[in-house]
Amino acid sequence: MSAQFRQDFAVIANWIPFGAKVLDLGCEDGSLLKFLEGSLEVKGYGIEKDDAHWLNTLKQGLNVIQMDLESGLSGFESQSFDVVVLSQTLQAMHNTEKIVHEMLRVGKEAIVTFPNFGYWRHRIQLIQGQMPVSKNLPYEWYNTPNIHLCTIKDFDEFCIKNKIGVKERLILTHGKPIHVMPNLMGALAMYRLVSK
Repeated sequence: MSAQFRQDFAVIANWIPFGAKVLDLGCEDGSLLKFLEGSLEVKGYGIEKDDAHWLNTLKQGLNVIQMDLESGLSGFESQSFDVVVLSQTLQAMHNTEKIVHEMLRVGKEAIVTFPNFGYWRHRIQLIQGQMPVSKNLPYEWYNTPNIHLCTIKDFDEFCIKNKIGVKERLILTHGKPIHVMPNLMGALAMYRLVSK
């Protein structure tokens, strides 16, 4: 699916000011960065650990640093970006608290998106005795990079406990906003965060 048809990319773009300085953590193939540079003329930078993804993004002319997010963002000055994005990578992080706090140190705002483990289709798979596999959780239990799966309720409580302000929250299923029982009916959670 190309970037212009991804609803989550459109939501992220809606939360970023035109011409902003953006850092995309775990940028993979650079699709989001390319989308933001093309639609908002952002000054985009990415961080990617995987060799193949990093080389691919460089070939596309994107500004990408190869490094492991688990080592933190100490090489970046405080408030040096308008927005720091972690799109569908949170669940693969070992130290969730550290990376979210680092995002809010380095950026004026942070955008975090993750697959909702509480989504009803995931719950049914668990009841049937299997680990969930879906569009947002495409791996089997034995080859998944995901180590910290969470629900929307879990992340809301995480933000309260860590004194993180939620500026906006949007829950999507099949690209459409979910307003009723989001923790049960929502497949993808999207948060716009600020320091309190």
